[in-house]
Amino acid sequence: MTATIVQPAADGKSAEQALGSLSQKQLIWRGFARHRLAMASFYLLAVMYTLALGCEFFAPYSPQWKNLVFAYCPPQPLRFDFEHGLHVRSMRQSIDPITLKKDYVEDPAGIIPFSFFAKGEPYELMGLFAGDRHFLGVDGASNKNTGTVPPFFILGADRYGRDILSRIIYGTRISLSVGIVAIAVTFILGLSIGGVSGYVGGRSDNLIQRTIEIINAFPQLPLWLALGASMPPEWSPLRTYFAITIVLSLLSWTGLARVVRGKLLSLREEDFAVAARLLGADHGRIIFRHLLPGFTSHIIVVLTLTVPAMILGETSLSFLGLGLRPPVVSWGVMLQDCMKMEVVANYPWLLFPLSFIVITVLCFNFVGDGMRDAADPYASR
Repeated sequence: MTATIVQPAADGKSAEQALGSLSQKQLIWRGFARHRLAMASFYLLAVMYTLALGCEFFAPYSPQWKNLVFAYCPPQPLRFDFEHGLHVRSMRQSIDPITLKKDYVEDPAGIIPFSFFAKGEPYELMGLFAGDRHFLGVDGASNKNTGTVPPFFILGADRYGRDILSRIIYGTRISLSVGIVAIAVTFILGLSIGGVSGYVGGRSDNLIQRTIEIINAFPQLPLWLALGASMPPEWSPLRTYFAITIVLSLLSWTGLARVVRGKLLSLREEDFAVAARLLGADHGRIIFRHLLPGFTSHIIVVLTLTVPAMILGETSLSFLGLGLRPPVVSWGVMLQDCMKMEVVANYPWLLFPLSFIVITVLCFNFVGDGMRDAADPYASR
């Protein structure tokens, strides 16, 4: 009879013992890190939120900068060679004498060299720090012939000659922050109302659940449109921003409340909850200190999967002209230029904000899937 020898790990423990010594948070992160698609999406979202926080630094131009001479200028793709480094080619413009339509052709001899941390338009980073350096741009001193900085449009220009890339970067701050702020309101309403419904039960639970069913019975998009149309047009962009956030929050807390209610119904009769009541703990402490922490990971999953709905809701309202309005820049506001099919057919680069919306929604969904898989680290695989 042969004996099987188990080699100890480097720290003196077996692999099973080392795994068993990890906390729940460590186990959740370990399971999430194994989900490669979720990790890649997590890092991509981190990059996008970095762009949102420092949009003044990362955007080549301000969102309202325009050059009407280059209206509907097509994208100028980035190029690299050892002679000129990172650069784009300038556009040569011609106008059809019959249709008066502008046409652009790349000028092989017109090189616009790029440099990192180049001087550009002055700005105030998040309204706090003044600066004039941009992450990528053309330094004014690089053009010795004219002494001016030639305009460039990496993702093209709109009908007013505004840089689409700069407006997308600025729109990242608004579109992504709407989702985060709305989630904060949803978090408070969902935990509070769902916690009362699941813990108290009885008539309170019945009343709350019937109210949730009535709210869910309304079709969301028409209700969003009705609430968006009720906002006064004379409101400032800031008031409109917070109004849109509240509208999205008031219609999205029901899902989280249902999850919280179901979990509390199963946990309120557990031994630790009964012991807390016998020791004199008040209801609020039992709910928020003893019961809710037991399924924090599930709450995070629900919130993560709700953010895309918030972003799509803001985009839909702004696209239809019932949400955020110019001069506020968001992805939905930018898509208002795509209302006419002939514009999209002739200038397809106006749809670039749509690609950012799709990528962001997919990233949040993948992160939510990864969190859902890692939410129960003790489950067998």
